[in-house]
Amino acid sequence: MKPNRSIPAATVIPVLTYPDVRAAVAWLAASFGFVERVRIGVDHRAQLSVGDAAVIVADAGGDRRPPEAHAVTQSVIVRVADVRAQRDRAAGQGAEIVMEPTDFPYGERQCGVRDPWGHHWTFSQTLADVAPEDWGGETVTP
Repeated sequence: MKPNRSIPAATVIPVLTYPDVRAAVAWLAASFGFVERVRIGVDHRAQLSVGDAAVIVADAGGDRRPPEAHAVTQSVIVRVADVRAQRDRAAGQGAEIVMEPTDFPYGERQCGVRDPWGHHWTFSQTLADVAPEDWGGETVTP
């Protein structure tokens, strides 16, 4: 892929709608460690990065709407070095913890949080390299 400074380098870029882009950017930076890399308009969009991942925060308008209470229409998984520390950081900023750090047979420790606007985030820490067949998955090769 050709590089372009006007779009994140990540291959997959979630676009999440928030009613207040600036408030969401500030909260995501304080709670999850995201860094704002590009601002588009006063309150239209912002490109955020963390590690080699990216998220775009978009304003509500047109057909874009923030999540509704108690309805999960999407979630974002972010890989981190320490799930417990990330959980504590998010909780300290007012995130609702929907799943405490839990170790799974597929080699990941994960926790789930809901941000103040209703977006669902999963933070995942790799504990071990586990073959999918060891926990009931199946490796599929094209």
